[in-house]
Amino acid sequence: CVLSSPGLRIHEYLYFQVLSPGDIRYIFTATPAKDFGGVFNTRYDQIHLVPADPPEACGELNNGVFIQDQIALVERGGCSFLSKTRVIQEHGGRAVIIADNAYDNDSFYIEMIQDSSRRTADIPALFLLGRDGYMIRRSLEQHGLPWAVISIPVNVTSIPTYEMMQPPWTFW
Repeated sequence: CVLSSPGLRIHEYLYFQVLSPGDIRYIFTATPAKDFGGVFNTRYDQIHLVPADPPEACGELNNGVFIQDQIALVERGGCSFLSKTRVIQEHGGRAVIIADNAYDNDSFYIEMIQDSSRRTADIPALFLLGRDGYMIRRSLEQHGLPWAVISIPVNVTSIPTYEMMQPPWTFW
C-alpha cells in the first residue's frame, strides 16, 4: 500500500499505533528528523518495533538480527541522531524511532538535525517523547516480549477516534 502524499515535510507529525501488547494499544505521535533520513512511502500494517540493545544504538547491536526489515526503538544520548540512524540502517532496519532519554518528557519535541559529519541516512528517523518511549519499553519488559507490533504511519483524520486512542498519560 503506497501513500498518496510524496512524504512528510518538516514540523509535521507522523502517527503510529501499537497493536500489541494490548496494554499500550494507543496511537503515538512522532516528529520526523528535520534535515536527514528518508520518508515513509510505504504503510506498514504490522511491523515489529524492536528496542535496540544497547538502547542508545551508538555501535554494534546485540540484537541487530531482529532489527533487519523491522523498525528500531532507540534511546537518545551517547551519539548523534544521525549516527543512531546509520547504525539501524546498517543493520537493515526500515526506520528508527528515537525516544527522548528524559522519561518525564511528555510534551516537548526535539528537532533532530544532521551532525557535522556530512554523512547521510536513507531510512526515516522519527523523534518520540520520552514518556511514550519509556511506557512502550516498560510494557515489553513486563510482558517479557522482544518487540511490539505496530502500524505506521497511521492516518488520524478522524479526530474523535484519534483522541480516544491517545495514551492516557498524554498532555491535552
